[in-house]
Amino acid sequence: MNPQHIVILGGTGFVGQHLVPRLARDGHRITVLSRNRTSLRQLYVLPNVRIETANVFSQGALVERFAGADAVVNLVGILNERGFSGSGFRRAHVELTQTVIDACRVAGVPRLLQMSALNAGRGRSHYLRTRGEAEAAVKASALDWTIFQPSVIFGRGDGLFRRFAFLLGLTPVLPLARAGTKFAPVYVGDVAEAFARALRDPGTVRQTYELYGPAVLTLADIVRYTARHRGLRRLVIPLPDALGRLQATVMDFVPGKPFSTDNYLSLALDSVGGIDGLFRLGIEKTPIDAVVPDLLTQSPRQAQLDRNRALR
Repeated sequence: MNPQHIVILGGTGFVGQHLVPRLARDGHRITVLSRNRTSLRQLYVLPNVRIETANVFSQGALVERFAGADAVVNLVGILNERGFSGSGFRRAHVELTQTVIDACRVAGVPRLLQMSALNAGRGRSHYLRTRGEAEAAVKASALDWTIFQPSVIFGRGDGLFRRFAFLLGLTPVLPLARAGTKFAPVYVGDVAEAFARALRDPGTVRQTYELYGPAVLTLADIVRYTARHRGLRRLVIPLPDALGRLQATVMDFVPGKPFSTDNYLSLALDSVGGIDGLFRLGIEKTPIDAVVPDLLTQSPRQAQLDRNRALR
C-alpha cells in the first residue's frame, strides 16, 4: 500500500483522536483541519501529521487545503444544536458535507470517506434526517465515496459510558427515557480500523458499511452495566413515553443539553444494524468487556477530567 495524503475534518473529536494515530501507523501523510490547534496537542508528536486551522465551512479555505490530497475524511457531526429548528444539524451535516464535496471536486480530490450513523434518513429527529440528507449528497456526487454508519461508539473518551458514570455518581435513582431502545455498541478502535482498511481497498468505493458490535444491549442495560463496574448500587427507572418526552423537554433547557427532545426522537429507533460491515471488512469485533471495565475503574484525576468533558 502506498502512503497517501489524507485531509481529516473533525479530527478533534472522539473518533478523530483515535483515527489519526491509526492512519499515521500506516505511513500516511495527514493534515488535520481544526478551528483550535491547542485542542490537538496530543497529535503533534505523531509522525507525518500536520495541524492546520481553517474555517471548514468555507469552500475556498477547503480547496486551498485539499490541494494535492488523495482522500478526505469527514468526521464532523453533532448530537445536539443550539435552539430547536434543526438549522444547526443542517449546517453541520448537510451544508458542510456539500461544501466538502464541492471543494473535493474543485481541488481534484477523488476519494471521500464520510461518517454517518445507523438509521440515517429514518425517523423524526433532525439528527437522523440530516445525516440521511448528507448521505444522499455524497452518493449523488462523482467522488469515490465510502460511507460508515456506526451504532453508538465506545472507548476511551467516549460520551456514552463516561456520561452515565457521571450521572450515576450524582443520584441513587436514575429515571431513564427510552430505556428499552436497543444498541450494538461498537469499539472506536474497530471504527478507526474500518476507515484505515477502506483507504487501502478499492473494493470499498461506493459502499456503505454498518458498524456495530457483538452484543445487543438496551439503554437500561448500558446504565446498569456502568453502575456495576463503578461499584454503585443504583435504581434505574424506565419512564413511560409521556414522562420520557417531558424529561427531554426539560433537559432541552439545561446548559450543555445532556439530553434533548431530538435525542429522544432518535431513540425511537433501535441502533443494532443489519448487514455486518465489520465482517465485510475482515475486522474482528471488540467486546465491551475487553475495554469498558478498565475505563470505568480509573484514577480520581482521570475521573474528574471525564466529568468535566461530560458537562461540555
